[in-house]
Amino acid sequence: MNLVPHADPGTTAVPAWCELPFTFEPREFRIQWASGPWMQAQALALRRQVFCDEQRLFQGDDLDDIDLREPSTQLLVALSCWGGQPAEVVGTVRIHEEARGRWWGSRLAVRHDWRRHGALGSTLIRLAVSSAHALGCTEFLAHVQAQNVPLFRRLRWQVLDEVALHGRTHARMRADLAHYPPCDTPYAGFVLAQAARGGRHD
Repeated sequence: MNLVPHADPGTTAVPAWCELPFTFEPREFRIQWASGPWMQAQALALRRQVFCDEQRLFQGDDLDDIDLREPSTQLLVALSCWGGQPAEVVGTVRIHEEARGRWWGSRLAVRHDWRRHGALGSTLIRLAVSSAHALGCTEFLAHVQAQNVPLFRRLRWQVLDEVALHGRTHARMRADLAHYPPCDTPYAGFVLAQAARGGRHD
């Protein structure tokens, strides 16, 4: 390794081949079913950050009975990638089958510094519905916070009615399954390439 000495004596040298700016951001994300304990742990930590610390919908933890339903409950994650390898969880959502053919999505969360990158949330929704569709889903529902209703409308969801949950107004919405073809490879999921804040994604 070639080191370039710093201009000031006694300071730490830096690798000559390291040309990444300090503001370097991942250019690829993978949206998939959580496939390991570290993904699950980071997804749950992100949920606590969003729903407990930020929104204060819950105190301490947002875990509930749905999280304990095995095997019908599944965590999905949006992963930032470095060199093609998953690095950390920056978004999550969960799905579960309430009754035969009827699935629900819930706990959609994206880390605050990536919320302007709208493709993360929409791709989590896409995989949530498409992977359930592959498992025999005939109806996919979600209780959506009022501020997120426009996003779900754009993604071909219909408002059925309104309910109050955790002290806030939510819309009960249903996905148009025709817009979400079945995905039989949820652990491979979807890749957002060349994705960065304000940039494009493929």
